[in-house]
Amino acid sequence: MSTSLPFPEYDQLDGLALADCIRRGDVSPADVTEAAIARMSARNPALNAIVRPLESLARTMAAQLPAEAPFAGVPMVVKDLVATIAGVPTSYGTRVLQQVVPDHDSELVARYRRAGAVFIGKSNTPEFGLTPFTESEALGPARNPWDVSRTTGGSSGGSGAAVAARIVPIGHGGDGGGSIRIPASCAGLFGLKPSRGRLPMGPDAGDAWRGFVQEHVITRSVRDSAAMLDCTAGDDIGTPLSCPPQERPYLDEVQREPGRLRIAATTEPFFADTSRGDPVHADCRAALEDAVALLRSLGHDVEIAAPTFDGPRLARAFLTVVAAECRADIEWMGEQLRRAPRNDDVEAATWALGLVGGSYSAADYASSVRLLQLAGRTVGRFFTQYDVLVTPTLGAPPFPIGALQPSSMERAALALFGTLRLGGVLRAAGLLDETARKVFGFIPYTPLFNVTGQPAMSVPLYWNAQGLPIGTQYVSRLGDEATLFRLAGQLERARPWAGRVPPSLA
Repeated sequence: MSTSLPFPEYDQLDGLALADCIRRGDVSPADVTEAAIARMSARNPALNAIVRPLESLARTMAAQLPAEAPFAGVPMVVKDLVATIAGVPTSYGTRVLQQVVPDHDSELVARYRRAGAVFIGKSNTPEFGLTPFTESEALGPARNPWDVSRTTGGSSGGSGAAVAARIVPIGHGGDGGGSIRIPASCAGLFGLKPSRGRLPMGPDAGDAWRGFVQEHVITRSVRDSAAMLDCTAGDDIGTPLSCPPQERPYLDEVQREPGRLRIAATTEPFFADTSRGDPVHADCRAALEDAVALLRSLGHDVEIAAPTFDGPRLARAFLTVVAAECRADIEWMGEQLRRAPRNDDVEAATWALGLVGGSYSAADYASSVRLLQLAGRTVGRFFTQYDVLVTPTLGAPPFPIGALQPSSMERAALALFGTLRLGGVLRAAGLLDETARKVFGFIPYTPLFNVTGQPAMSVPLYWNAQGLPIGTQYVSRLGDEATLFRLAGQLERARPWAGRVPPSLA
C-alpha cells in the first residue's frame, strides 16, 4: 500500500483505533482529517464513491469535536439519500434535487456528530435508492475497489467503495432491501441492518418503505459497527416504530462468546423465480458451505432448514409496495421543486416504476402489505426453533457494471410508455418484469428481512477464484442484534478479514 500519502498507518486502523490514537495524542484530529481527504483525492477518481466532497465542513468539524466522544475525529461518509446534513444538498441520486439544501440535520446525522464523526463527503447512491447497484445517470457508477469494472452493489454502493478503499473506516448506509448488506458483500466488508425501529428516522419521516428501511453503517471491523450502534440507537421522538432496548452495550457483546447456537442454513432463494433454473451462483453456494463448516468447527449445531414461501408472489408484493413508494417519492420531489414532477426529472425506469406504483389500487397495496406481514409471522415461528439463520448474502458475485440495467430496447419502451403516462399498460405489458427477475436473482435473500424487520448482517469470510469477496448473511430474532454481534466477533477472531486489501491499493 502506498506510503506517499500522509499518516500511512491510517489505512490499517479501524474507527475506534483512530479515535484511540487521537485520544492518546499520537496524532491530531486535523492530521487524521487531512489523511482522509488525501486518500479521497487520490483514490476516489477511479471509484466515484464520493460524489460531494466536504473538505471545508470536515476541517471545521475536526476543530470542534465533542469532548470524550467515542469516535472523536474519525472520518466517515454519509450516503446521499435520506440522511440530511444541514447546509449540504441531498440529491437522492437525482439531477434535480442537487440544489435543494436542507436547513437541519436528520436525527441520525445529529447522533453521528455527537459521536464525534467527521463528515468528509456524501457517498454515491442510485436514484431514490431503488436498485441493488449504484449506477445513476445523475451521479455515475460507483466502482468496486476489488475490480473497478464491477459493481460495488447498492444502494449504499458509494459507502461500500469508500470503506473498502480505506478512504474512511466507516460509511453510512440505508437498507430497504439489502442496501447495507449488498455492498458489504460486494466489497468484502461487515454490514449489519438493525432491527426495525432500532435507529431513528426522524424528524422528517415516520418510517420509510413501510418500515423496510433501516439505516446504519458499513465497516471493516465488527466492533466499529457495534460501537456506532451504541452511539445512535435509542428513542426517536414521535416514531411509529420502536424496538426494545438492548441489555448491555453492543461493543461489549463483540467480545462475549455466543455459546452453542442452533443455526439453520440454506441456499434456497426466498424471492427469486426458480422456474427458469437455479439462480444461485456456485460461488455463493461455496461461500455458504464454507461458513457452515466454520460454524460447526466453532461448536455450533447447524442443520439445513429454512422458512418456506411462494417466492415469486412475495417478490410481487414487495415490488408493489416499492413501486407505490417510488410514486410517493416522485410526488415528494415535486414538492421540493415547488412544481409538478416531470418525466425528464428522473431516469426512465424510475418514472416507469412510479407510474406502475400509481396504477395500483388501494386494495392492491393493502393486500400486498398483508401478504408481507404474514411472511413475518412465518419467519417468527421459524425462529422459535433456531437462534440464527445463515444464507448467502447474494445470488451471485459482483456483476460487471451495467449488467443489471434494462436493455436499450427496454429503456426505449419505458421512455415511450412513461412519456404517455400509461402506468397500467406498463404493468400489463410486463415491461419491468425482466429487469425485476434479474434484480431478484441477484438479491434473493436480503429483502425478506426488511419485510420481517429482523436484524441481519453480511460477514466477509470468502473470496472466489477471481479474488472477489462473497458474503454470507446471518439473521436472528427481532431485537436480537446481541446474538449477531457475539457471533460476528467469534467469526472475525476465527477468520480475520481486515488484512485483505483490494488489488487497486496494493
